[in-house]
Amino acid sequence: MSSIIHDTLNALFRSRPAFAVEILQRIYDPDLSTDTYVEVTSGEFNDRHSRDFYADTVITLGPPKSPELGIVVEVQLNVTEEKRLAWARYAAALWLRLDCPVVVLVVCATDKVAAWAAAPIVTDLPEYSLTPLVMGPDQVPAITDPVEAVACMELATVSVMIHGQSRPVVEAFVAALAKLGSQHAPQYYEYAYDLGSEGVKQNLEEIMSSTAWPVYSPFAREHFGRGKAEGKVEGEIEALITVLEARGLTVTDQARVRIDACTDPTQVQEWIRRAVTADSLDDVLA
Repeated sequence: MSSIIHDTLNALFRSRPAFAVEILQRIYDPDLSTDTYVEVTSGEFNDRHSRDFYADTVITLGPPKSPELGIVVEVQLNVTEEKRLAWARYAAALWLRLDCPVVVLVVCATDKVAAWAAAPIVTDLPEYSLTPLVMGPDQVPAITDPVEAVACMELATVSVMIHGQSRPVVEAFVAALAKLGSQHAPQYYEYAYDLGSEGVKQNLEEIMSSTAWPVYSPFAREHFGRGKAEGKVEGEIEALITVLEARGLTVTDQARVRIDACTDPTQVQEWIRRAVTADSLDDVLA
């Protein structure tokens, strides 16, 4: 059964398959061109009538009718020997399908699994062996520059997963989210949050909550939307307090009593709307 980390890492490659090409270029082949058509294709293979098998994500580089490279992306979170033989089968099947070079890129979250995955795979077929290309912690930089982060948000997201115990990494990621705007930023924040350990999640929450977000920020929208979706006054109040704190508006004890006593969700929503632009708490609760 797949995990949320497994599915989220796959989603990064499926949502923007050029990410796989950029990783190969960065780590293994600086001359590999990214200036060509890239798409996700079927990951279903069949080696005989009775057996189908599926790769996590399969990407082709080049024109659909004459691809130049096939990439099998496999997310591997633990040591499972049967998977190594499966990778060799995937590569052979994709080579037969595309009639072009094929590589297997294995994405690992730990050094132990990355070292295991990088070992050559020797098959029973004479002369056929496969050496997977590995993206593990050693291949993922600690990105602390927002400009570098926004240039490849997928890599920045994985950097948060691997190095997010370091606050500068999370700070750069959050600053990059602000540059993206509200259309794409929420998705990358969700990816990073799903991939992060408890310590990384805590850093994300603390840094997001201490940042003065503009009105259009995904942070303000997310907390406003969360309250609406829950349909409960408690959810609306939680959203209001979060937006107030994010904007640096101190909630006094007296104000908190008034807010908590409100049972009208429409009123709380109005306070939230005011909170994203108000200069003071009095302006919000007026």
